[in-house]
Amino acid sequence: MGPSPDDGDRLRALVAEIRAVTADVARLQATLIRRRAEVMQIALAEVARAGSRASREREMPIRSAALEIAVATKSHDLTVQRELDNAYTLTEKFSSTVDALESGRITLRHVQAVLETGVVIDDDETRRGWEEVVLSRAERDSPARVRAFARELAESVQPEGMTTRHAGAARARGVSVRDLADGMAELSVILPATVAYGIRDRLRRQAAVIRASSRAVAGDGGTDELATGGPSHASSDGDPDSATGRLPGDTATAADRATASRADTPRASPDERTLAQIGADLCADLLLTAAPTIDPTTEATCPGGLGAIRAQIQITVPVLTLLGHTDAGAAVAGRSPIDPESARHLAAHAPGWDRVLCDPVTGTVLEVDRYSPSAAQRRYLAARDQHCRAPGCRAPLTRCQLDHNHEAQHGGATTLTNLCHLCVRHHTLKTETAWSVTQESDGTLHFRSPLGQRVTETPPPRIMFLPDSDGAGEGHTTGTSTPPDAAPF
Repeated sequence: MGPSPDDGDRLRALVAEIRAVTADVARLQATLIRRRAEVMQIALAEVARAGSRASREREMPIRSAALEIAVATKSHDLTVQRELDNAYTLTEKFSSTVDALESGRITLRHVQAVLETGVVIDDDETRRGWEEVVLSRAERDSPARVRAFARELAESVQPEGMTTRHAGAARARGVSVRDLADGMAELSVILPATVAYGIRDRLRRQAAVIRASSRAVAGDGGTDELATGGPSHASSDGDPDSATGRLPGDTATAADRATASRADTPRASPDERTLAQIGADLCADLLLTAAPTIDPTTEATCPGGLGAIRAQIQITVPVLTLLGHTDAGAAVAGRSPIDPESARHLAAHAPGWDRVLCDPVTGTVLEVDRYSPSAAQRRYLAARDQHCRAPGCRAPLTRCQLDHNHEAQHGGATTLTNLCHLCVRHHTLKTETAWSVTQESDGTLHFRSPLGQRVTETPPPRIMFLPDSDGAGEGHTTGTSTPPDAAPF
């Protein structure tokens, strides 16, 4: 059944309106790209005038311009700097693509596909020919299909061999974390494809052995095809794509350890986790506990070797959550909430923790008591700031430095009202450019940009939770701005 005649007319009108609005948005997006490119041109001109100074010093005009826009648009300046760089690249190397966006023939997602796949082509004439062919496809196909087509076409016209290009791409490898909801986070690792797929395959094989071992101990008559060498089902959505029997000794031992370590699971009960969940748990266990095979350190530089290095995170937990009376309020380094059970476990095994006294109305930190005054200052500022205090930035304290708002070499005192946490990027920007910071007695910061913009950054409040006053059961909590003591450790 189709829509009624009236609904059909309305749908046709809506589709036409959406098409028109999409074209209008595309024109505005093209204008935004051109304006960002102009900003980048101004910054690059200032960089050129800097001459042969240190590279970090020469980058300051770009960073400063990015922060100016970030303040004006309520954005993070790193994001803005990437947008400036992409806009400049688009206008300089893919001007026809920007024209197509401006005329409404393609969308911003098509533009991103062109930029992502075409930026690797260095020769100008080859890139223009490639762009012309890709745009003709983009005007009649979806961004995902255009991206796949453009990537294959770029590969075919590359004058440089894959070996050389792969070596350059491998320099971009790294690790990042993205916060998710409900106390979760996504760990991303950029690696050569062979290593990445090898890691995934090994985790899947180990997960399959754990699953098979659990079922065998529980007396389950079923078998896991992966563990017994039966047929495998290849897919891209999480099904294992390879199979063997029992793995070599190291893998089997790791599987046995992982199975035996679950003291809260009866030995006769099968492991109820999915293969994907077992693989994720294995990945975490290996990364957190195993020592690197290659360890060039010595006792002088790293006592115990790299295997002795353990992860360090700062956790903030309200006292009532710590005691089990509430079920909320715990967080990692002021960035992401975590479940109270994990917070209590970490508190029980922490070598030490600070008592943070908070204002009962505003939630701001009043005092932190522990050890010597200089150490107490650092703890107080860590508890107050929670992350980088630059406009829009949430870099964790592990990547921050304590900045004298009024520079020490100019007479600034090392006091709580003259210190704040800034990440290395923003500390450098504040020190080497005309950005300035002043601080009020309550920790409020006033940033002033070289263009005269003024931004006020108040200390991040502590959101605390108390039990319902009617004596509801455990787990029932009420959000409140009246905080008990909190304990980051």
